[in-house]
Amino acid sequence: MSFFKTASVALVAALLVSPHIALSQEARPLSEVLKQTHVHGLAPELNSSRILMATHHGLWAVNLDQETAHLLGDSRDDFMGFSHHPADAGRFWASGHPITGGNLGVIMSTDGGENWTKVAEGVGGPVDFHQMTVSQADPDVLYGVHHGASLQKSDDGGRSWDEVGLLPDGIIDLAASAIAPNALFAATNTGLFKSEDAGRTWIRSYESSAPVSSIHVDETGVVAFILGVGLVTASENDLAFSVVADGFGDTYLLHLTSIEEGFVAVTDQNALVVLSPEGEPVKSIL
Repeated sequence: MSFFKTASVALVAALLVSPHIALSQEARPLSEVLKQTHVHGLAPELNSSRILMATHHGLWAVNLDQETAHLLGDSRDDFMGFSHHPADAGRFWASGHPITGGNLGVIMSTDGGENWTKVAEGVGGPVDFHQMTVSQADPDVLYGVHHGASLQKSDDGGRSWDEVGLLPDGIIDLAASAIAPNALFAATNTGLFKSEDAGRTWIRSYESSAPVSSIHVDETGVVAFILGVGLVTASENDLAFSVVADGFGDTYLLHLTSIEEGFVAVTDQNALVVLSPEGEPVKSIL
């Protein structure tokens, strides 16, 4: 716990009640941005040293070395769900809430987040996907979670959606497989689960039933954060998990993503933390 700063009660309250913040497209101190908005997702920015940070007030590009953040485009929408194309640096998908209220449905950018176009309502929409993920095995395949229970799938890059099944109770995070388009993982309040049939059925993939707050999958394997256990990793082929870091105390990690230097995550206190390849914290920004 000593590594992480604790957010004040006033900050948490401000995040809940403040509908707008004053934003500028100039680079701003990352710590300042984190105090004024809430992070809903992270992704590496392809062909760049920056990472992307989807927030309650738009999409930001973050320079971790300089600890600055730059708002992309003109959108101030609440990106509750956010996913990036695994090979096309300019293509993103998002869902959530427009700044004017209501639900976004599914929106897409093809120019690196500068402009967004609505591409689908989703089943029962306009949907508000709080979790979204893109298959690295087939980037035309996307999954989204509506109202915490309904799992929807698109096979055409987000333009049309079908409801494919129900999720394990207490969904927190979702990650598509890197090797099979019909496989995906669900991090939940009761453990880590995997589906091999596009979400129609689920099996437990880690023996503990402790809450799993984050799941990330790429070509190097599966990484998850399990409360009371720590950061665990495994090859997707065998799912033989091992604990790589466990010194987090009461802090837990959300929106885990990989970078060249290791990993980046958001803590439960809305701090941005950089982890070494071994999973040890090396920098925390709040």
